[in-house]
Amino acid sequence: MRRNTRIALALCLAVLGTAIEAQSKPVKMKFSGTAVATTLSLLPGTVTDEDHLEGNGTGGSFTFRQLRTDGPAAQPPSGCTSPRYFTVVTGAGVFRFQDGSLLIVRIAEGSGCIDLAAGNTQLTVVYEITGGTKRFSGSSGDLTLKATFTPVFRNPSTTAPVLLTLTGEFEGTILGAALE
Repeated sequence: MRRNTRIALALCLAVLGTAIEAQSKPVKMKFSGTAVATTLSLLPGTVTDEDHLEGNGTGGSFTFRQLRTDGPAAQPPSGCTSPRYFTVVTGAGVFRFQDGSLLIVRIAEGSGCIDLAAGNTQLTVVYEITGGTKRFSGSSGDLTLKATFTPVFRNPSTTAPVLLTLTGEFEGTILGAALE
């Protein structure tokens, strides 16, 4: 009898493991959009930007809106040889998919490297998925954004960029969601 119980338990665990694995979905989504500096001051000594992105990929077409606060960094991000760089301090965002499902993320960490010669900034941000609605209800996981910012318009008095294009992709894993 004990042997049969162990076999039944092993089978249940195998089925449960397969079900959990089936709910883990790799994600890859390309996007483009804009970033604009805001008047919001979430933390002293930082700049808060608002990003509006549209794209397509795993899960279908989407829009993404986020607030992101950037501040000074103690050291450059890995691979950054420029003397100008920053850290992403805090922020959050919401993906809205074509079917109306929302996927909510918060920034775990991030950094940017400003390449003055190329005239752009390379940005990397890691997000923690904190939930969502409809097919993303109860979701978790992580996404990494890799993007290039290019200035479109600068503040005439400070020459700081106030409107930028943003292109790149999100990649990661969503747990507990129906992406199809």
